[in-house]
Amino acid sequence: MIRKIKINEELIKIIISALFFTLSFFTTKNSILYFVLLILSYIVISYETYIDAFKNIFHGEMFDENFLMAIATIGAFAIGEYPEAVTVMLLYQVGETFQDYAVDNSKKSIENLMNIRPDFANVLREDAEIKVNPEEVKVGEIIIVKPGEKIPLDGKIIEGESMLDTTVLTGESVPRKANTGDNVFSGCINQTGLLRIQVTKEFGESTVSKILNLVENAEDKKSKSENFITKFAKYYTPVVVILAVIIAIVPPIVIKEASFTEWLYRALSFLVVSCPCALVISIPLSFFAGIGGASKIGVLIKGGNYLEALANVNTVVFDKTGTLTKGVFEVQKVEEVGASKRDIIKYSAYAEKYSNHPIAVSIKKAYNEKIDEKLISDINEISGKGISVKVESKQVLVGNEKLMQENNIEYTKCNEIGTVVYAAIENKYAGYILISDEIKEDSFKAIKELKDNKKQTIMLTGDKKEVGEDVAKKLGMDKVYTELLPDGKVKKVEELIKQKSGTLAFVGDGINDAPVLALSDIGIAMGGLGSDAAIEAADIVIMTDEPSKINKAIKISKKAMRIVKQNIVFAISIKALVLVLSAVGIATMWEAVFADVGVSVIAVLNAIRILKK
Repeated sequence: MIRKIKINEELIKIIISALFFTLSFFTTKNSILYFVLLILSYIVISYETYIDAFKNIFHGEMFDENFLMAIATIGAFAIGEYPEAVTVMLLYQVGETFQDYAVDNSKKSIENLMNIRPDFANVLREDAEIKVNPEEVKVGEIIIVKPGEKIPLDGKIIEGESMLDTTVLTGESVPRKANTGDNVFSGCINQTGLLRIQVTKEFGESTVSKILNLVENAEDKKSKSENFITKFAKYYTPVVVILAVIIAIVPPIVIKEASFTEWLYRALSFLVVSCPCALVISIPLSFFAGIGGASKIGVLIKGGNYLEALANVNTVVFDKTGTLTKGVFEVQKVEEVGASKRDIIKYSAYAEKYSNHPIAVSIKKAYNEKIDEKLISDINEISGKGISVKVESKQVLVGNEKLMQENNIEYTKCNEIGTVVYAAIENKYAGYILISDEIKEDSFKAIKELKDNKKQTIMLTGDKKEVGEDVAKKLGMDKVYTELLPDGKVKKVEELIKQKSGTLAFVGDGINDAPVLALSDIGIAMGGLGSDAAIEAADIVIMTDEPSKINKAIKISKKAMRIVKQNIVFAISIKALVLVLSAVGIATMWEAVFADVGVSVIAVLNAIRILKK
């Protein structure tokens, strides 16, 4: 809003200045009124430029565009080029205002993408509903979210069901169903039903707060290109100022017929064109727009340095469980041999009653009946093999091949792909349960797109060789490494980093894979919605469980880097050409203004193309 007011003020100044300037043409040239009108026009349009120039000089930033324009136009007045001095400053301010407008619009569109900060929370206190600042709500309190309102804090639904719009967090246009018992995240919009939510995180630790901090701090992590432009401007501007002084003074002294006025005019034109603002503004804006464009599809990039690195990725390493697969184990098959399918599931579920392992959870889910703990006794968990237990006074063994072999149970080995749980009842082989993790549909699309773009795809997993190779084969991965413990994954990634020639990205769930995410050139966390560990550990966070967004993010980064290079080449080429033309007296101040303001505007407009799909 403040920026918009400033732009409106600039427009008023330009109109008043242009009016005085136009009136000067209807007066007698070189008359007092002629000079007064030109001076008034110049003062109106330039006074803020002088204020900014003096402020920057006191802050140690002498050679900026304000200083250069002030010196150039004062010089034009000194040699009698009054209309030209006013015109240069007028056109400069028109360009600056247009440039501010373009930058403001691009930043506004990015801010709108992240317009997820909740304004209030309806909290229940002493049986009354009170509207408060979300920062005042404590963990454990109950908040009420009505249809159409943003969910202000992370929490768990204790009453109600609704459809949630998660677009601003995940980039998904399809609403999500939320029921009692589900965890919900701040920033989502409640679309249909009334929800009562128990707060699980304070506002400062909530999903929306972490995302806002991440995006706001992204500008602090500069890319190599941004750092180069900053250093370039620091040394470039003083050099061209010294050259301008040399152009103004040396030729009139050395060349007998040279006119001091003519060479001063060339030097002033040289000064106008030398301003590096096209690069200083458009390059950071290109990275900012790239980060904003990625956030629009639910991909959070923590800084320009990571956006730049992403464009150079040639190897993408994936964790398997929870990244390429759903991470939800389900019973696919029950093979009966010495007992019925129902008994195999029942006794296995009783044996796994006290285990929270995903395999145990899937068996209990398949049984789907209440387990009577009184029927269970003599529990003995055998590390790395399985469980020995008595159920209804019957001896039950549930586990892998080693458990069967150790207890001399004659069994038939299962060669199917997946996790096999063998069961024996009263020392007789009952059959087996086949459990497997399902591949995400989106994973097929993700791997295909990456391979189509000539990226090497590698999968790391702690699963058995046949399970890992089966998943890799179905997806069409280039390489797979199996039976890796967490430290084994770290060692393998270290090896891959030494072998590769480009940039390596590791994609994991952001929790178990934190060490590998930190080690990789770029760590990408999948399904970061609500995951503190994902947001903290990774360089890039994909807010959904869609690995195909990796390729979309790479495309955005490549587009951003392509535009950055275009702006650098375009700005430097035009400026170099007009600098030479100004020095030899071919280019006037009109061409100099275009090479400064015109190039800046074109570069900014080119940068904001990144936000368009």
